[in-house]
Amino acid sequence: MKRKAALGIVLVVILAFCFAAIFAPVLAPHPPEEQNLCAGLSGPSHNHLLGQDKLGRDVLSRMIYGARVSLIVGVAVVLISALVGFLVGAMAGALGGMVDQVVMRLIDLLMAFPGILLAIALAAVLGPGLGNVIFALSLLGWVGYARLTRAQVLVERERPYYEAARALGAGRLRLIFRHLAPNVSGPVLVQASFGIAGAILSEAALSFLGLGTQRIPSFGSLLSHGINFLRTAPHLTIFPGLAVFLLVISFNLLGDFLGDYLRVEEKGRAK
Repeated sequence: MKRKAALGIVLVVILAFCFAAIFAPVLAPHPPEEQNLCAGLSGPSHNHLLGQDKLGRDVLSRMIYGARVSLIVGVAVVLISALVGFLVGAMAGALGGMVDQVVMRLIDLLMAFPGILLAIALAAVLGPGLGNVIFALSLLGWVGYARLTRAQVLVERERPYYEAARALGAGRLRLIFRHLAPNVSGPVLVQASFGIAGAILSEAALSFLGLGTQRIPSFGSLLSHGINFLRTAPHLTIFPGLAVFLLVISFNLLGDFLGDYLRVEEKGRAK
């Protein structure tokens, strides 16, 4: 019951952020760029529940729009990375031989390079922007999914259903998409949950450095703007930091729950 309650809380937090992101124009109490210089750095109040920044903009409204940026980046990066990684890993595992060797050596080479450093370099070269952030984070994001998919495919190739499908004359593409894909999707889904958390954290880091979105507020940019006012206006960093923490830890916990569920299912199948 405790785990079910914890899972329920995690889902509520994730759904709350998703709801806020989708309905940001309706839920935001003020326009995110509306300024009131006379009330700059004001703390939480009745009209501004989470306070105002140095330009008098409502922090809550900007955080609601920031949730939209974080979730768009997290979901987009994972979708692109998981799709590319699945295709590459499945082809390498299913074909084997020289193709598998070449792909794995490429993956080993790319995994040795720190992904966040490449993302920072690319974002600096391409310039700030939502699309550039997604591209920069996806460029190496697929590698982990490819390695995981290839490992799962090698396991599934030894199962009777795969041999039976081959004996009946199923082609490579049918074997991959009709037989292998449903059976390797579980671990990939778990990896995707952790991937969303990592992408959100990376986007916040890029935005904090000024390499993320510029016109649209994000959690990272809110933290960057508030870092100089830690003593006079701590609400500028506390609330965005708490939002990043809740969102990232919720997706990580969701990945843990999914992993435990799949392990139970796998034990059931083995029996």
